[in-house]
Amino acid sequence: MPRNTHHVVPNPERGGWDVKRGGGERASAHAETKAEAEKIGREFSQKQRTELVIHGKNGQIQRS
Repeated sequence: MPRNTHHVVPNPERGGWDVKRGGGERASAHAETKAEAEKIGREFSQKQRTELVIHGKNGQIQRS
């Protein structure tokens, strides 16, 4: 059974950072800075009881 997750990922087209639900195509939120995106993602994760996964600029997972 897959885990429910939210991901903070870079957005190469618009710049800035997106918060996406695991497996989702569209962003749940967009922020100009990674710190803002992490804050938003943490709020989503706490409310929806999901794991938050933080990616680096290169797309690789940095931490969760």
